[in-house]
Amino acid sequence: MVFRFLVLSDEVDNFKREIKIDSEATFLDLYDAIMDSVGYTKDQMCSFFICDDDWSKNTEITLVEMDTSSEVDNYIMEDTRLEELLEDEHQKLLFVFDYMTERAFFMELREIIPGKDLDKPVCSKSIGEAPVQIMSFDEMETKTNSSTDIDEDFYGDSEYDMDELDKDGFDGFGDGPMENPYDDEFN
Repeated sequence: MVFRFLVLSDEVDNFKREIKIDSEATFLDLYDAIMDSVGYTKDQMCSFFICDDDWSKNTEITLVEMDTSSEVDNYIMEDTRLEELLEDEHQKLLFVFDYMTERAFFMELREIIPGKDLDKPVCSKSIGEAPVQIMSFDEMETKTNSSTDIDEDFYGDSEYDMDELDKDGFDGFGDGPMENPYDDEFN
């Protein structure tokens, strides 16, 4: 069988990769195909996560063996075949390529093609430039802050008017502004 994956990024709108790979290939083979298709170096920690329909992470497949408790299944890319964990079309995965900032590609198993085999993975569609591989925390914070527009609708009430607050206190509650019990300490 051949698996056809769609790879998308929430950082770059016109980015898309389509990877075709044999179902008997390992997650390491898929990792190599993705990294080659986007031109990233292979010297960073990465993981795949099998997700539910709401993109919640379930099973993790790591690049290298991690020290985890024996109660949790430990999957390593090199030792785990795709067909062991993927069996349904439209299965969702996350490929975390920047571990420190948790940046990831969103993936979907778009099609399972029975009766075909592939010797090696193929990037069958490549559209747009991939996002940068590594982003510092400062760059990530700047990007996050610049993309968040905070206006009067941010808190959910566009009808809120600052002048509605009574200057002497809350209208009808007490005789004036609330006294600060600590005022005496600083005078």
